[in-house]
Amino acid sequence: MIKLLLVEDDPNLCYIVQSGLQELIGGYDVCTAANGKEGLEAWEQHRPDIIISDIDMPEMDGFEMVKRIRETDGDTPILFASALTSPKDVRRGYGFGVNNYVKKPYVPDELDAHIHAILKMKSGEKSRSENGCLKIGHYTLEPAHATLRNDTNGKLQVLTQREAQILQLLAENKNEVVRREAILSRFWNTEDDFFASRSLDVFINKLRKHFESDADIEIKTVRGIGLMLVTG
Repeated sequence: MIKLLLVEDDPNLCYIVQSGLQELIGGYDVCTAANGKEGLEAWEQHRPDIIISDIDMPEMDGFEMVKRIRETDGDTPILFASALTSPKDVRRGYGFGVNNYVKKPYVPDELDAHIHAILKMKSGEKSRSENGCLKIGHYTLEPAHATLRNDTNGKLQVLTQREAQILQLLAENKNEVVRREAILSRFWNTEDDFFASRSLDVFINKLRKHFESDADIEIKTVRGIGLMLVTG
């Protein structure tokens, strides 16, 4: 059973979400807190598997709570569930170490899906096979050989090494946002941020063309944050 800390100052919503999660198959062991200060105390006492928190709360907001948790705990996944999802708020949250966002209003089933996706990523259950290949829908990426194979018709596309590296990073974190800064720092050794950023855009456009005939695969730009490989 997943130990979950829910930090929410709206008592009605807190009750609905707590009850809904506890009734789901597999269930959750849910402890609650009404603000960031209580959330910190509950985190120290219960050491949950995952934290779901509002942002705008009395006494201590979610940003400050996450900041303090991340001073000593960089592993526990934290998801912000909030109406504050402007690019500025999202960037700030990721800067403090939040793993993902879900926008209010939401239902327990939606939250459950986000939780399992985050925990799956944490446990290392990637889409990588034993031979180092990665499945992307009905495609197979072989990073070592920089090839992308359509498993439906057997057609093989040869990628550049940089294309393969970027696609590998996105595929290892598919359906999750990969921060733009993380991609640039990993693959570009340059002090010219403008050039590096424009170069990344060129590579992303080339990768999109490889999947343009498949409506179930999309490389999304999450404005102000990063990129996400979405597969159906």
